[in-house]
Amino acid sequence: QVQLVESGGGLVQAGGSLSLSCAASGRTFSRYAMGWFRQAPGKERELVAFITSGGATNYAYSLKGRFTISRDNAKNTTYLQMNSLKFEDTAVYYCNAGGRYRDTRYSPGDYWGQGTQVTVSS
Repeated sequence: QVQLVESGGGLVQAGGSLSLSCAASGRTFSRYAMGWFRQAPGKERELVAFITSGGATNYAYSLKGRFTISRDNAKNTTYLQMNSLKFEDTAVYYCNAGGRYRDTRYSPGDYWGQGTQVTVSS
């Protein structure tokens, strides 16, 4: 069983930056692939980025270059650094653990955080 707690969301002006964190419980964190998803009002949840247990990263094509996913296995934490934020980045951001991946595709695992709201003002 893994519990995930996101933090770091908030209100930011367009062009600004935010850093999200996802703290995981359990001793098997380092073995899990981790993903960040987001869901905007009226839209489906979409993959933002994922990072494998070995540290390889993949991003949604439209976000590449602005967002950076990373992990610190010693702290059981995954991060999402978001730069040059746009109004359309406004969404609830969710952390996911234990997903399966192949090439650039990531299927979410069973473990989700509660989400953290990111609001970008234009």
